[in-house]
Amino acid sequence: MTLTAQALHRPSDAKEKLIIALDVDSADAAMSLVNELNPYVGAFKVGLQLFTAEGPSFVRRLVDKGAKIFLDLKFHDIPNTVAKASVEAARLGVWMFNLHAGGGSEMMRTAILETSETCERETQARPKIIAVTVLTSSNEDTLRETGVEGETESQVLRLAALTAECGLDGVVASPREINAIRAGIERKDFLIVTPGIRPVFATKDDQKRVMTPAEALRKGASYLVIGRPVTAARDRVEAAEKIINEISEGS
Repeated sequence: MTLTAQALHRPSDAKEKLIIALDVDSADAAMSLVNELNPYVGAFKVGLQLFTAEGPSFVRRLVDKGAKIFLDLKFHDIPNTVAKASVEAARLGVWMFNLHAGGGSEMMRTAILETSETCERETQARPKIIAVTVLTSSNEDTLRETGVEGETESQVLRLAALTAECGLDGVVASPREINAIRAGIERKDFLIVTPGIRPVFATKDDQKRVMTPAEALRKGASYLVIGRPVTAARDRVEAAEKIINEISEGS
């Protein structure tokens, strides 16, 4: 059986755990990735670069095409503004979006309340709403520059606990903090969406707190966000297949 055939016959839960980052600058580049990789992955992440270049209409195009979209815009503003933006994200039909836990409890509670009420009123499924704790490119020096003293893990745990108290679905967090979050958050359905993932065959690029797919899932990650190891590969399908194999064999 070929690698492609193997990937298509892997258990669906292995495929569903893989989110591919569409960190590109045009609709054509993003659509090429979606067309090529959609059979092999669970979802795609649309971040600030692509969203700024192509706008919400392109997100709707991806959703209409049947792609599950994680809208990674990291909302962080006054509570009313974030709540209204959250409602519009839900209306795009995305599967998941995020905001910054650093915006505080009022911001998070208002966002999930207004989004939930709107989705119920308009009879649509509410997207998963997760919060960013500490960016994976950050470390203690970065936090200290912004007035946050102490270890990175302590700040992640503080923000993860706040997120859970506010009723959000989970957090974005580095794989290095997965164990501590699982130990500190009692909710079994609390999601941990994990960037900073680098398969065995890839380099670390610019993210400082990284781990392989199998390691992250064993520690308790719910979903893995992977970009350049797949999108910059010479054979992108093969790269995705290798990761699916890692996930399946390591679970």
